[in-house]
Amino acid sequence: MKIIVTSLFVQDQDKALKFYSETLGFVKKEDVPMGKFRWITLVSPDDQDGTELLLEPNEHPAAKEYQKKIVAEGIPATMFGVADIHKEYKQLLENGVKFTMEPTKMGEFTIAVFDDTCGNLIQIIQK
Repeated sequence: MKIIVTSLFVQDQDKALKFYSETLGFVKKEDVPMGKFRWITLVSPDDQDGTELLLEPNEHPAAKEYQKKIVAEGIPATMFGVADIHKEYKQLLENGVKFTMEPTKMGEFTIAVFDDTCGNLIQIIQK
């Protein structure tokens, strides 16, 4: 068994697709109409057959409440691995990304947290 898709609730699928593809550099894999929404997945440009990130609409009241509460508590919705966190941090800042936590050493890891503009905090990590 392996993880093939992981979901991330987003407030606006079009805005999220633009942010995750144009700002973060992920590659759109699927974009299929499903009623009033779409099945939109992205993958890492370095692993296009790897785990897909599903941009899931947060239309359900429970999804909205969950998203709102974890952001209020400063909890990232998911985590992405990076090879050089300081380089990634600088590049994302230059692309207008707003960080809530600068790169911070935590034991053998360094983490940073940013706002995805779609209702989530996202953590990046360098092992």
